[in-house]
Amino acid sequence: MSAPPSGTAILLFLRVTLHVGFAVLLGVATLGLLTGGGVNGSRYGWAALAAVLAGAYLAGTLVEKRFAAGKSGFDPRRYAVLWLGTVTVLWVMLLAGSADFSWLAFPLFFLHLHVLPRPVALVNIALLTAAVIASQWAAGGEPVPHVALVLGPLVGAAFSVVTGLAYRALYRDAENQRRAADELRRTRADLARSQHDAGVLAERERLAREIHDTLAQGLSSILLVARAAEKSLRDGDSAAAGERLALVQQTAAENLAEARHFVRGLASPQLKESSLVDALRRLCDETEALAAARGSGLRCRLEVEGGPAELPQPYTVALLRAAQASLANVREHAHAGTAVVTLAYLGNEVTLDIFDDGVGFDPAAPRPEGRGFGLRSLRERVAMLGGSLDLESAPGEGTVVAVRLPLEASENQA
Repeated sequence: MSAPPSGTAILLFLRVTLHVGFAVLLGVATLGLLTGGGVNGSRYGWAALAAVLAGAYLAGTLVEKRFAAGKSGFDPRRYAVLWLGTVTVLWVMLLAGSADFSWLAFPLFFLHLHVLPRPVALVNIALLTAAVIASQWAAGGEPVPHVALVLGPLVGAAFSVVTGLAYRALYRDAENQRRAADELRRTRADLARSQHDAGVLAERERLAREIHDTLAQGLSSILLVARAAEKSLRDGDSAAAGERLALVQQTAAENLAEARHFVRGLASPQLKESSLVDALRRLCDETEALAAARGSGLRCRLEVEGGPAELPQPYTVALLRAAQASLANVREHAHAGTAVVTLAYLGNEVTLDIFDDGVGFDPAAPRPEGRGFGLRSLRERVAMLGGSLDLESAPGEGTVVAVRLPLEASENQA
């Protein structure tokens, strides 16, 4: 079963029918003018006037059609009343020459209803109907007009008014639908742009977090260990320098692998073939080695409480990044002797606590410019997973970073 025609299709059909009807009626009347009698004056003069009417009508419809199709920037709507007045005056002049042009009144009724305000259009239709009756009465030569001569134009005018009003209502409905469709397209375009911008921003934030938690920390470690190796070379301790250069190579290789993986959106290579517990244990060993290369006696140990649960990649990556960022801060700023990483599975949540016995700091104090991004990005990463991050510290009392992730949400995302 075929779908019903849309309002736009119906309007197009009615408009084409109106224009074709006007052309046919004008052509028939002109042909009758040239072949028949009862013409006041020269037939060819009236035929020329009919050609002028045809040209004026055709010019107006073509200009309006080009504008509606978007092929012209000239807006003819401001001149619609002038065009309709010109067509109507030309028709009245032709009506004075031959009653055969009376039938053109019916297409003109529709034009008046469409272009003019309704009260003005109804008054004009009444005047046009009176002109048709008068023309046909004069052509008939009867002292009193026949009832059919009066009723015919009146019924035709009434039918035209009803049909014209229905057309106008349908036209308004089609215009409202068109405006609603345009607004919907604009809204979709704005939404697409917003989603694209949000996607770009989210990707930038992802890259910023990954770069800070991996590459930036790795490069910082490489720089510090390279300086320690340079000092060992100046002191003539080639063995220590060799160990530190090997550590530089190892750290650079690990960060290169991290860069390749996070660009592809993959898991951390430290988690690719091992568990979170193994990755945290290796991280503690690396923390001690990097601290030793700088001449620090930092000791780092891992404690695991509860039975390990299966966690999805976003959770394991978030916990590993939390440990990496926290231990990097311990190495560079805490001046601590001990760091303890505690991973606990507590039934309805998994927790990760990183404690150090270093100098501590005041979390409420303003941070130096360029500092604090790691903690902020870590909070955002944890919040995206429905968890929380707490920071406890005070000058001289060490620091604790506590991450909490709900296991129920974790299992739903697995």
